[in-house]
Amino acid sequence: MSQDIQAKIAQLTAELNEYNYQYYVLANPVISDYEFDIKLKELERLEKEYPQYRDPNSPTLKVGGDITCKFNTVKHRWPMLSLSNTYSEQELRDFDLRVQKAIGHPVDYVCELKFDGISISLTYEKGKLTHAVTRGDGMQGDEVTQNVKTIRKIPHQLKQGDYPDLFEIRGEIFMHKAAFLRLNKEREENGEQTYANPRNFTAGTIKLQDSSEVAKRPLDCFLYFLYMDNRNKLFSTHWESLQKVKEWGFPVSEHTKLCSSIDEVLEFIHYWDQARHKLSFEIDGIVIKVNEYPYQEELGFTAKSPRWATSFKFKAEQVETTLLSVSYQVGRTGVVTPVANLKPVPLAGTTVKRASLHNANEIARLDLHEGDSVFVEKGGEIIPKIIAANPEKRKPDAKPIVYPTHCPECNTPLIRQEGEAVHYCPNENGCKPQIVGKVQHFIGRKMMDIQGLGDETIETFYRLGLVRHISDLYTYITDAKSW
Repeated sequence: MSQDIQAKIAQLTAELNEYNYQYYVLANPVISDYEFDIKLKELERLEKEYPQYRDPNSPTLKVGGDITCKFNTVKHRWPMLSLSNTYSEQELRDFDLRVQKAIGHPVDYVCELKFDGISISLTYEKGKLTHAVTRGDGMQGDEVTQNVKTIRKIPHQLKQGDYPDLFEIRGEIFMHKAAFLRLNKEREENGEQTYANPRNFTAGTIKLQDSSEVAKRPLDCFLYFLYMDNRNKLFSTHWESLQKVKEWGFPVSEHTKLCSSIDEVLEFIHYWDQARHKLSFEIDGIVIKVNEYPYQEELGFTAKSPRWATSFKFKAEQVETTLLSVSYQVGRTGVVTPVANLKPVPLAGTTVKRASLHNANEIARLDLHEGDSVFVEKGGEIIPKIIAANPEKRKPDAKPIVYPTHCPECNTPLIRQEGEAVHYCPNENGCKPQIVGKVQHFIGRKMMDIQGLGDETIETFYRLGLVRHISDLYTYITDAKSW
């Protein structure tokens, strides 16, 4: 029995550490937040019952991501801890009861949107931004000051005001949904890796070595917590500090509410569970903080999170629909991308007809069969994603989806390089999507910016046999001028 428990703890530890690595270091989440949290809670329970089996590197002891070697490492003056979280309203009421028991009476809470982005800590000295540091492992993080300075909403120098000589203000860097879709489309057209959601794109952007490249990607930021010496001499409550930092010139979300009871907190949660889809950015829950600073100090911290705050996380929206077929798109670089064609179904405010399947590995992992009933999710994913098939509804004679061995456009055998997940067609000079895609890219605004030519015109030129290479385009233009 004890060996089974020890093996289970070791298995969960290894799994969760790998998920953390994929999420924080590679910006490539492989399971949903909900699935991760369920596994983490199971590990916490087992470690509590059998502490002798807990690994020193257990993910239950971690508060953030790993430190990258590409940036200077800076120690946080105040630890940058993570929040405990729940998906249960009853657990939220239990949190309120624990707070009341410790303080001796009901308290006020500040409710804030839980932005789905990257945590950041900004240090200001005499009103000047001197350091911007990521969460890292909670004790120290990466200094990304030059990259953060490209974010327009973050002031480099504050105007004259009653702010202290030295303080830290913390918040979240994120990307708006429209910007994410536009930039992801550009990357797809350029044959570059695309991102699953704005959070991943933000994480990849903030760690770029060239701040001029960061400036090309429109990041945004909201700030929501102030740290300074003798803070209580200036403010007695968190709500009061939020109003003041707005005056100092910091971006603070307007969607913040002061609540006098847990029932008001739940009303706020219920409202935003529905209204979040109207926002231009992604949120994945609500943060609840005890308002009074003296009560925060009295409640204190655990090893990894404050006892005076928690978060309620929304479950990712999920629907079940039918897989009609899988089509394969060939990009201008030859990469073949599978796309699931679905029976249209409403999800998170839009009608979903297609979902990305990424590559052959994903099709194999999902074990997809023709006509499968599939679960589609669009929580933090702007692009719909199939998360699982429902084998109970599978027809007995359903054939498995098999990734093609030949290009769906020109029938050339596909190639997959060792260590890569994608297949591509090597016939760059004879495969229509590659030829047309290269020419369309060449005439585009970011390349030659040739006026009077559009994608449809290039398609027509190809169909008429006038263009098979970029040089043919110039030959045709020269000939046309001589007519």
